[in-house]
Amino acid sequence: MTSPISSNWFYYTTMASLAQASSAANQTGASTNPLNSSGTNISMFMTLLSSMMQGGEMDSPMLAALNPQTNLGNSQSSQMMAQLNNTYKPISVSLPASTAPAVAETAAQSAVPNLKTDLSFKPIQFLKLENTLGGKLSGTSAHFINAGKKYDLDPNLLSAIAIHETGNGTSRAANEKNNIAGMMGKNGLRSYDSVEESIFDMARNLRQNYLNQGKTTVAAIGAKYAPVGAGNDPTGLNNHWVTGVNRQLNKLT
Repeated sequence: MTSPISSNWFYYTTMASLAQASSAANQTGASTNPLNSSGTNISMFMTLLSSMMQGGEMDSPMLAALNPQTNLGNSQSSQMMAQLNNTYKPISVSLPASTAPAVAETAAQSAVPNLKTDLSFKPIQFLKLENTLGGKLSGTSAHFINAGKKYDLDPNLLSAIAIHETGNGTSRAANEKNNIAGMMGKNGLRSYDSVEESIFDMARNLRQNYLNQGKTTVAAIGAKYAPVGAGNDPTGLNNHWVTGVNRQLNKLT
């Protein structure tokens, strides 16, 4: 694309103004100088402007009009008029080629690459979860969401497990140990400094030892997480784990 008016044009018009001023100063009879007429000035200026914008050369009559009855021996005036007679050369401006917007890179996940399941992270109804959680779980919605984002897990799944394991935040393990997921250690139930720490530990365990191992349904998780007939389940509560977690999950979704 070429700009119709460039810095060359401003140079030419400036030189023309200087030539006109020089010519006027050399005249003894100002009233007889055609350039002293305001109407002639405007007309001549428009002619000059039109010629410059169209990239043409000024012809002899135009040069004569710009420099009437001028002392031809004046070298400075002759030099300026010679420069004015140069061909207009517009400046070419090259526009940068249009490029497609860069695609934002996907944030790295701590999950197995390209492993997407129904239990992967998804947006949830925050207020619904906040109004559902009770007891020791009250006010922890943001922790479930943040843990879900970090480990690519559905926050509702994490919440459903915590609600089932603690009787919605009322269990002894939740109140005395901040353990909201039934996580076991060498000496039995683990103790945590906060409920938030327990939520993130549950999410880490589910991602590393369950979903990354191909256990991508509540039933498959439950078979390992709360196996029926386990020695640490004398009352048979594990029999209801899959049913209970699914029930809470359905309430939240």
